[in-house]
Amino acid sequence: MATSMKQREIISNNILRYCERTGKDRQQIVDDLGLSYSTFTDWINGNSYPRIDKIEKMANYFGCRISDLIEDSSASSEYYLNAEAAELANFLKESPEYKVLFDASRKVKPEDIEKVRQMIDLMRGPDSDEPA
Repeated sequence: MATSMKQREIISNNILRYCERTGKDRQQIVDDLGLSYSTFTDWINGNSYPRIDKIEKMANYFGCRISDLIEDSSASSEYYLNAEAAELANFLKESPEYKVLFDASRKVKPEDIEKVRQMIDLMRGPDSDEPA
């Protein structure tokens, strides 16, 4: 199956984003995953598209879902009110050390979220003029 230029661009951007987030360079990643440096570079440059087994291997390595590598992440930012909120949400979702918090938040009841908001308001104190 031939992949479009757009699909190659999307996975390239996503791989680069995860390289940056994890602080790993190309050589370290190819060594850790047993990949060819030139093949990995072709993926990053959008010259070729990895096979699904390699995408799965990278997703496991970066601690993300396969869809996080192959789907356009810029479309999800439309959900948020501003770019800063979208960036923070993506950071929490995609960072392995914070992912557990993001996953747990999906199971929280609305009334529990309200209790947390009230606790934050109490911690801020009466002098705070920032809304929760």
